[in-house]
Amino acid sequence: MLGLLAAGGVAAYLFLANRAEGGATAPPATDTGSLLDNALAKVQAAVSDGSAPTPAVRGGLLRTPLSAPLQQQISTTLGRGEARLIHIYQLIGQGDHRTALAEAESLVRDHPNFQLAQLVLGDLLSVHARPVRQLGDVPDTKAQLAAQQLSILREESRRRLLALTERPPEGSIPAQFLALSPQSRHAIAVDASRSRLYLFENTSPPASNGKPAQARLKLVADYYISVGTGGVEKQFEGDLRTPLGVYYITSTLNPKSLPDLYGVGALPLNYPNALDLQRGKTGSGIWLHGTPSEQYARAPLASEGCVVVSNADFTHILSTVQIRTTPVVIASELQWVRPDALDTDRTQFESALEAWRQTKSRGQIEQLKTFYSERFQSQGRDLAQWWPRVEKEVQATGSRELSLRDISLLRWRDSDDTMVVTFGEVPAGQGRGTTRRQYWSHENGQWKIFYEGNI
Repeated sequence: MLGLLAAGGVAAYLFLANRAEGGATAPPATDTGSLLDNALAKVQAAVSDGSAPTPAVRGGLLRTPLSAPLQQQISTTLGRGEARLIHIYQLIGQGDHRTALAEAESLVRDHPNFQLAQLVLGDLLSVHARPVRQLGDVPDTKAQLAAQQLSILREESRRRLLALTERPPEGSIPAQFLALSPQSRHAIAVDASRSRLYLFENTSPPASNGKPAQARLKLVADYYISVGTGGVEKQFEGDLRTPLGVYYITSTLNPKSLPDLYGVGALPLNYPNALDLQRGKTGSGIWLHGTPSEQYARAPLASEGCVVVSNADFTHILSTVQIRTTPVVIASELQWVRPDALDTDRTQFESALEAWRQTKSRGQIEQLKTFYSERFQSQGRDLAQWWPRVEKEVQATGSRELSLRDISLLRWRDSDDTMVVTFGEVPAGQGRGTTRRQYWSHENGQWKIFYEGNI
């Protein structure tokens, strides 16, 4: 019990305080309408009418009741601590409070800083004293002392449960991934509305005839995450918001060189990217990182703009992803689609990229310039300042066929329609070339380049 107090479990703390005042003298409650039963029932009612699984309209996910088969199916993708917590919810839903209590005590022993687990344990202890009305149920006078923290933990619980009952259909991918090069062995997508990070293994086939292949991603893990205190759609430095867009991991930071705030390590992202700079967005230091040692997880809105993952889960991410080649899509809400649903969009853009390749291969400088947007910016130079570099490069290469290899296409749609394109550009007769990244925008029915650079 002292461990509960030291760990700061809100419900457990208030329950023990109540016992100290003589409030825990009632016999064990047999009322199945406890706080956690009701919480689970509310989640189930929100996602299912109790019949067979039904397709969800929201985000292309499938709504599925939180059943034992579902939990078994997805247990391998969850973080271990979260999987154990969800199993406790299952036991509560089945009315097996005794086993749930034993499991909760074990989880708290292993992770004493897991506040949501502490809360659940406190509620299960309370069940043996009196009926529990809601998740984090404590006497009203005492609940007022910790109302904000209880509200945050309830919201964390709700998001974790909904993430399990709103699942991506088998084989579906986020709509941003039109094509992904084999060089990108993994990919990450973040859904801020669900406090969820999805980690994929890239199983896309190699490109054929210089054309990018259909993106195929295997979901290997999904984790609860926190984003900025101010929410999402970062605009300027210090607004405590998490940016939305397509990013890449640029490096990895050793935890020994970081404050405890960042946990087991950090993976910086290339914010602000070319689109962010075009829009005048400011700020820096947007990372994926772990949690402070005293916390297992943070509230859904808790960081200064970074994406925060529990240390146990982030350790797996650190050991899996690669710098420079791993894309990270951060969306307010992901849209999940079948890969073949993106075929038309990919083919239409391929024609523009192929036309650019052919024009540059022929050394047609003036015609090549028509592929570039008037709002072009790269390394602080506009198109007029940038163009002498392009001319020099084309003249040095001459009229020589260029091949584009390892093409990745990631599309970002908001008020603009943007394509983030990464590829290797190799002149005929050479075994190696230059890795480029371009940003294209859809302007007046045509794709135009508004940024390019080497990586």
